[in-house]
Amino acid sequence: MKLKMTKNDESWKKLFEQYNILEEVSKNGLFKIRAAQINEERESRLMAKFDHHVNLPEIFREHKLSILPISRNEYVIGHFDSYCSVEYNKETEVIPVNLPENIESIDYTNLYSESSALHCAFNIGIIDNLIEDGESTHYTVSGRMSTDSFEFSIGNLNNANQPYTIEVKNSQCEIDGGFESKNYFLLIEAKKSMIDDFLIRQLYYPYRLWSQKISKPVIPILMTYSNDTYTFFIYEFKNPQDYNSLILVSQKNYTIAHEEIQREDVSILFENIQLVAEPKNISIPQADIFEKVVDLLSLLVDKDLTKDEITENYQFDRRQTDYYTHASRYLGLIKKYKDPVTKKICFKLTNEAKSILRKRHKLKYLDFMKKILEHEIFYRCFELSIKNGGIPSKEQICEIMSRSNLGINPGTQGRRASTVRGWIEWIWAQI
Repeated sequence: MKLKMTKNDESWKKLFEQYNILEEVSKNGLFKIRAAQINEERESRLMAKFDHHVNLPEIFREHKLSILPISRNEYVIGHFDSYCSVEYNKETEVIPVNLPENIESIDYTNLYSESSALHCAFNIGIIDNLIEDGESTHYTVSGRMSTDSFEFSIGNLNNANQPYTIEVKNSQCEIDGGFESKNYFLLIEAKKSMIDDFLIRQLYYPYRLWSQKISKPVIPILMTYSNDTYTFFIYEFKNPQDYNSLILVSQKNYTIAHEEIQREDVSILFENIQLVAEPKNISIPQADIFEKVVDLLSLLVDKDLTKDEITENYQFDRRQTDYYTHASRYLGLIKKYKDPVTKKICFKLTNEAKSILRKRHKLKYLDFMKKILEHEIFYRCFELSIKNGGIPSKEQICEIMSRSNLGINPGTQGRRASTVRGWIEWIWAQI
């Protein structure tokens, strides 16, 4: 089934046709486009910021293209190697930290924005801990600023032997947080969910700006705050003039006021589960990674979002947006409604979800487990995992589905079984 195009997809398709962008890129290697030209279709601010590769409009992905700002009113489109993959090392120790008793204005159970998570990390000493020497830091820089002028090379996805040379003149960049110690300057780009990749420009442009402004070494850092865990990826640009010279130096993980979930906690929860009726018109979801369900709920804390807003601004493609909103509705944690003014389909947290998300880590995650195990198929499969001492196979799960009269056809059972298995694995992983 072909999914409906987003507004960005539609608008860029028109611009590509109007300005013969594919032909120009084929002939000249790249195409420069003014913000005013983009604004003819849709606001350039919404049309030229793609934090993750999956956010790129369909026509960009199809032709291995991306877009970079080169001034305050001009962009360049080419076969740029713009993104860096992110892999979470699950073997990295998670360091527990506590909120100082004298701080009352930070609620560590309500860190659902990038700025609140970053402010908290600074005030409880996590940022100081990122530097091996343990130097205390000062929070000195944040927000939008001009890049000044610089030149750099960037990889060419169509021809590895012919990198591009790009010249930037006073483009705009944004810094989530700059932290200065005696000997270093830390630049942090913050994300409030798990990610598979990120736009290197978000670190590279600020890095080039501040490397020219100060004498101290500038350390580029990516921070994600997901499922109550901070992950910091500490990088280094081996060659400051090379956009793609970013290498990972280390990964550090932290969690606040951590309370471990014991097997006994889950046993008591399981013994007291009361099964609920399956929701009408919402079948068992296809959304294997439960951490992404939690991330989606976190995104909706600040405001309701449309399908396009979820797809264009966070690391979900259109199909994943459907899968994970469906999964959250299945659990009774979000609602779908039509905005009476815009007539767009929107998603919002249920009151129960809001209540769960305000709880401290242990109680929050036990509640998530409860929401999963209230559904018979998950309950029966988790029961089997207790009995056998291992996660049921997809074949075993499909057999339980067949006996449960859920109305899932055999061709779909395998995909749904993958989700059931993934969510049960997630439960055991919390213990």
